[in-house]
Amino acid sequence: MPAGPASASPSSPLVSSATGEAWLVCHTRPRCEKKFAALMTAERFEHYLPLVQSVRRYQHQTKRFSKPLFPGYIFARVPVAARNRIYQQDLLARAIVVENETAFLHQLADVKAIVASGLELSLHPLLTRGRRVRVVGGPLHGVEGFVDDPGHPQGVVVVMDVLQQGLLVRLPSENLQPLP
Repeated sequence: MPAGPASASPSSPLVSSATGEAWLVCHTRPRCEKKFAALMTAERFEHYLPLVQSVRRYQHQTKRFSKPLFPGYIFARVPVAARNRIYQQDLLARAIVVENETAFLHQLADVKAIVASGLELSLHPLLTRGRRVRVVGGPLHGVEGFVDDPGHPQGVVVVMDVLQQGLLVRLPSENLQPLP
C-alpha cells in the first residue's frame, strides 16, 4: 500500500490526453481507499489519493497514521476500454466521470500542492443559500433548518411552517452538517 499521496508515478503530470482515457472520481466502499490505490498501481492507471497525517492519543500511547483527505474518494485516469478492471476486486461503489477536466485538473493540482505543503487542513462543507442542514453540536443538537446567507454561513433558519415564520439562529459553521 502507498505510504503517502499516491499517483501512478511521482513525475507523471496530472494532465489528460485524447487517447481514450477519462478522469474519474472513484467512490470506494468504506475504508477501501488504500486498497483501491494499490489496485490502480497494479493496473498502472494514473491516480491520486490525497493522504494527510493523523494523530490519535490513547491512554498509554500515541499513534500516527495516514488517512484519506477525502474519505471514500480517489481520483483516477482510466482508459475507457479498461474501465471494467477497476471493479474487479469489489472495492468500488461507483465511478463518476469528470465533466470539466480542465477545471478538475486545476483543482487537483491545488489539492496536491496543499497536501504537499504539510500545513494543517480540514474539510469544510460548502454551505449555500437554501441548503438543508442539521445542527450537530451544542444545545440545539438535532435541530434541522436551512442556511440563510451563504456569505456568512454561521446561522441556520428554523422554519415554523404553520406560522409562515422562521427563526434565524447564529451558529458556528462547524456545528452544521449538510443534509442530502
